[in-house]
Amino acid sequence: MDDFISAISTGFAAFTATNLDDIVVLLLFFSQANATFRHHHIVVGQYLGFTALVLASLPSFFGGRLFPEAWIGLLGTVPIAIGINRLLNPQSHEDETPLPTEQSQNSWYSSLFSPQTYGVAAVTIANGGDNLGIYVPLFASSTWEDLGIILTVFFSLVAVWCYAAYRLTHLPTLALLFTRYGSYFVPFVLIGLGSFILIHSHTLENRGLTVIAVGLIGLCLMVEARDAFRYSA
Repeated sequence: MDDFISAISTGFAAFTATNLDDIVVLLLFFSQANATFRHHHIVVGQYLGFTALVLASLPSFFGGRLFPEAWIGLLGTVPIAIGINRLLNPQSHEDETPLPTEQSQNSWYSSLFSPQTYGVAAVTIANGGDNLGIYVPLFASSTWEDLGIILTVFFSLVAVWCYAAYRLTHLPTLALLFTRYGSYFVPFVLIGLGSFILIHSHTLENRGLTVIAVGLIGLCLMVEARDAFRYSA
């Protein structure tokens, strides 16, 4: 029972941490809904894009069966590094949410789905860099049972996210408050999630792996700082 509750809470935390910025995108889409761009395009497109991100992360789960659990837990350093970087450099993430362009909404006309649906899916995937960084270590450190529960939570919350964004379009003040201050909580959720992966995988029980974990976090932060410097230059 404890493992079941733990898997649910982990799935909720991982989804929330990686999809808070999607609320902004969904708010924008729902506010643009009209006779040609309907609500079902947004919901289906969001599910398609999110499914693509999950499928891209799933190979790590099968790779996790081939390596010791404690070593797999080192992947928990990734969300910790992302969280620390966001905490130290909040301004660098304020404008990273991609806006839907006419090109993304009018491509792949020959697709099975409508171009509006594809446009939403494309934006969701483009906005999913953090999703991959979190889901890869999370899936790698999960059991079959945990993975099933986490994925159920994920896909259930996609519907909740869509509905919440739709309702927020009718509450402009609340929408502004949520999008402006919600990002301040993301770094702490990411750091907590990465710490959970390290502890759950018993990585920190090994002194050598603990040193490696600290080194990896430092390396990730150095790479992030270098990229940020190049971008600002």
